[in-house]
Amino acid sequence: MNLKTLRNIGISAHIDSGKTTLSERILYYTGRIHKIEEVRGGGDGATMDHMELEKERGITITSAATSVSWGDHDINLIDTPGHVDFTVEVERSLRVLDGAVLVLCAVGGVQAQSLTVDRQMKRYHVPRLAFINKMDRTGADPKKVVGQMRDKLGADPVLMQMPIGAGETFEAIIDLIKMKTLYFDGEKGETVRETDIPAEHQEEANQWRQEMLESLSMYSDEMMELLLSEEEVSEELIHEVTLKAVQGQGCTPVFMGTAFKNKGVQPLIDAVCSYLPSPLDRDVNAKQWDNPEEEYPLSPDPAKPFVGMAFKIVEDPYGQLTFLRVYQGTIKKGETYINQRTGRKDRFSRILRMHSDKREEIDEATAGDIVAIMGIDCASGETYAASPKMCALENMFVPEPVIKVAVNPSERSSTEKLGKALQRFRKEDPTFRVMTDQETGEVIMAGMGELHLDVYIERIRREYKIEVEVGAPKVSYRETPTKKAEFNYKHKKQSGGSGQFAHIVGYIEPLEPDSEEPFIFEDKIVSGRIPKQFIPAVEKGFRQSVDKGTLAEYPVVDVKFYLGDGSFHDVDSSEMAFQICARTTFREFMPKTKPVLLEPVMKVEIECPESFQGGIVGDLTSRRGIMEATDVQPDGTVVILCEVPLAETFGYATDLRSLTQGQGTFSMELKGYRKVPGNIQEEVIAERRREKEEKLVGAK
Repeated sequence: MNLKTLRNIGISAHIDSGKTTLSERILYYTGRIHKIEEVRGGGDGATMDHMELEKERGITITSAATSVSWGDHDINLIDTPGHVDFTVEVERSLRVLDGAVLVLCAVGGVQAQSLTVDRQMKRYHVPRLAFINKMDRTGADPKKVVGQMRDKLGADPVLMQMPIGAGETFEAIIDLIKMKTLYFDGEKGETVRETDIPAEHQEEANQWRQEMLESLSMYSDEMMELLLSEEEVSEELIHEVTLKAVQGQGCTPVFMGTAFKNKGVQPLIDAVCSYLPSPLDRDVNAKQWDNPEEEYPLSPDPAKPFVGMAFKIVEDPYGQLTFLRVYQGTIKKGETYINQRTGRKDRFSRILRMHSDKREEIDEATAGDIVAIMGIDCASGETYAASPKMCALENMFVPEPVIKVAVNPSERSSTEKLGKALQRFRKEDPTFRVMTDQETGEVIMAGMGELHLDVYIERIRREYKIEVEVGAPKVSYRETPTKKAEFNYKHKKQSGGSGQFAHIVGYIEPLEPDSEEPFIFEDKIVSGRIPKQFIPAVEKGFRQSVDKGTLAEYPVVDVKFYLGDGSFHDVDSSEMAFQICARTTFREFMPKTKPVLLEPVMKVEIECPESFQGGIVGDLTSRRGIMEATDVQPDGTVVILCEVPLAETFGYATDLRSLTQGQGTFSMELKGYRKVPGNIQEEVIAERRREKEEKLVGAK
């Protein structure tokens, strides 16, 4: 395989921007499939949405990988979900990809989830192209979308094409580099016909081309000089400058079309091959195992020792499938490789190249490849290498869950099966957590949103044939101190034999809201007032305590513990004594910091016909929503942006449907944590107390 012509790319976007429809067209035009299936509307469902649930709901739940060829280029393509509930799928895909296509709706433009995807691309320094889809919708306006990319994403978008017509009249695009009109003929738009620009569009096209050249000239002195002296800029120079600007993550070339109506997809595939980097163009560094401060540079050389990352895990009827990106070296079927974290040797018995849920066995994979390994046991995000303790690749960012539900099998005999199902999902999805309530023994599932947990409950019913009872969703509140409180506490215990003694002095104080570190422990003990070996025990005691706050037993965040003084006893002091001392200090002195509850607040974006705007705004206000902006589109729809506490959003999908006669859609993502109003805080604490009492009665 020629690495120079390999592209590892992902397709990411806000929900319902047409990612999967675009992926389906790419598969068709590259000859990977011979019949186009639609996401919705009968048929077998889109190729990349292979789960039954995905076909029924018309949404993407898991990212699917496939390999296609275009000319002399090989492309590994990953289609990712748009719902914020499955954000980890986007996160882990972007972690291992070399480039991405950001899909935007020609009418909706930059929407809530587009911002999240944009943040993820920047986090992993992924160069990208943009594709303005749905140019056939009424109100399509590429210039407006480009303006939003500049304002909201802080990107430098450059339009590489100009549309002929928009909405119902959209018929072709003008390539501003070649200055040719592209028509998409044939039943499925498979024939690209190149003609001269119609006379009535020539002047406008010249103007758009000039704007494109001016934007690109910011990345090339040579182009700038040619423009200033009003000389012709060659096609080669435009390609060269665009390539350099994209791979330096400077500009985002913007293409357009309508995947559903089969227009504009082939030029986008050409652009992926022309401008997005190959594995040779990306610098990837791991950390040295023995010295994490030091970089361990990797090069996509098949002859060097193997290094790869297991970025996604899927349980399969035949065992665990581990998706692996090979960064360096070569892996061969039947060889043994080492998990860097556990030191365990794993035999790669089968190497598979995936096409959605179909697979093809291969004997080896080399640097730059994305493959699946059958039957190895590891966790998502682990590094594999040829020898022990070589290096570790930076892990991916995993957001904290915000919503919890209790699940119980309807029949006792299914308890073990339920445990297996939850264990499997937890392994596959780092944002899905499972815990047991210590007091009631109830199993609690935690995730990123209602849809996220709904999908898992449905999968338990279908894939494991278990009927489960699901409790009402609960919000993951947090507690935080609001003022500084000093402590001076002695822990003494004498009960025959050696006693326990520990004494600590310091203070607890609040940190800035949404601090990077939710817990800070600072020790300023001087001249051995407390021996060094006991200080980690004090920190451990405080760390254990913050799991359950004193207000309503929710986790404590944005808190700092300062240890300034103390004393010890030569015989009676021990690590355990200092740990107990810290835990008791927390329980006794935390209430003096006047803690308050924090609740997750969601950023909600609603799209509906303008006539329903008043009713929706009134409803949001009753849910403690804060309006941020409303934007009326040319086609009579209105986009409402607001912030709403998560506790007020349960069941909102149903309410919105009834408010808008089924015409409203919404998406939401976590904005952050905010202080709960006093009256609601009292209700939450009272509810928590009532639950505890009921549990105690039930336990008896």
